[in-house]
Amino acid sequence: MESGIIFSIIALASGSFYQGILCFSTSVPSDPDTHEDFRPTTKVETSEISLKVIVEQDIKENPVMIYMKGVPEAPRCGFSALAVRVLREYNVPIASRNILEDLEIKNAVKSFSHWPTFPQIYINGDFVGGSDIILSMHETGELKEILKADAEKQQQNRFIRSCWMNRMIL
Repeated sequence: MESGIIFSIIALASGSFYQGILCFSTSVPSDPDTHEDFRPTTKVETSEISLKVIVEQDIKENPVMIYMKGVPEAPRCGFSALAVRVLREYNVPIASRNILEDLEIKNAVKSFSHWPTFPQIYINGDFVGGSDIILSMHETGELKEILKADAEKQQQNRFIRSCWMNRMIL
């Protein structure tokens, strides 16, 4: 009879039973009794833009985009640190998003690329892969060719912008 009472109590509680211990979740976003300082937050601004659109914009607007654990200045895993170290060899601007700050963005990126691990690196809008692939491309010289083409394109765009700013006609 006692086990039936315990089971009923557990079923009514909003927690889980693990190895004889009743555990409760502290992150209930809709609970009015949870102070806003302890409610889960999202690092991406809430708006009508879907997460897929945010990922698409990141990749489109940034010639080198890396979704990583941490930021380029302070990677939070060895694979992310390796990817940043390789990319910095080419002196290119690196745009990044820290997937540890937002689980929804992390999952959106995984869905977008159909690739389960991080870091994920995009160059010129194309998914390249992770740190192992970037390292291999660096060793074979393929990465240099891809980034060289990108640097030339950026230089042309800067020239066109400066001509337009100076009102020169090409």
